[in-house]
Amino acid sequence: MARWRGHSLLLLVLWTLTAPAQPGPGEEGDGGWQRRGAAPAAVAEEERCTVERRADLSYAEFVQHYAFSRPVILQGLTDNSRFRALCSRKRLLASFGDNVIRLSTANTYSYQKVDLLFQEYVEQLHPQDPTSLGNNTLYFFGDNNFTEWASLFRHYIPPPFGLLGTTPAYSFGIAGTGSGVPFHWHGPGFSEVIYGRKRWFLYPPEKTPEFHPNKTTLAWLQDTYPALAPSARPLECTIQAGEVLYFPDRWWHATLNLDTSVFISTFLS
Repeated sequence: MARWRGHSLLLLVLWTLTAPAQPGPGEEGDGGWQRRGAAPAAVAEEERCTVERRADLSYAEFVQHYAFSRPVILQGLTDNSRFRALCSRKRLLASFGDNVIRLSTANTYSYQKVDLLFQEYVEQLHPQDPTSLGNNTLYFFGDNNFTEWASLFRHYIPPPFGLLGTTPAYSFGIAGTGSGVPFHWHGPGFSEVIYGRKRWFLYPPEKTPEFHPNKTTLAWLQDTYPALAPSARPLECTIQAGEVLYFPDRWWHATLNLDTSVFISTFLS
């Protein structure tokens, strides 16, 4: 009997070490990021998504139809449930709460950088004030210390598509409801929502959007977007948790978090 109990205990220990991370109490669905009693999102999803969604895309189709010509939303190509569990509010605070993170201002050129404890940043997340300018709005995205965050990033499975001559680089972020980055462009990449929802606005390289570089995306949506003629409107769609948006090289894009959102981008530089 004693030998059987010892064997059972060993199996239990091994199972505990190898079992997938499970959400704790209150973490189901939103990972604990949507605070109870918080005000509803100030911005709704678009009336009609104008970016194609693909759940069965092959690499050949990706290269032929999207890689160099238009955005696409990828579904079901990877399973990041393990990474998602590790990105719950409780788990990230336990693992990285004492880390110093670097915040950027949410304007087109991200002039200012501010260092802050990760726990302080998370605890002060709040809905975006529509009247705040971009250079007064701090945003955690892109300036990640890869050594300090390596224990998290090693669990992320990036999209299986690459481009010849490029090297993938991760940028991880967390931001409050109504926050986002105004229009800008850079090289191609993928962006996956882990928790929350992120609304995207995209223009091709030859079509410069009408925007002020120091106004937030929320202000642009409220002040400029309604007056745009249908032909002048961007491609747009809200990316749900578990979906991945691909954007081609030099495409203009702006983002708007409809909830407190956790997200990770894979830039192909």
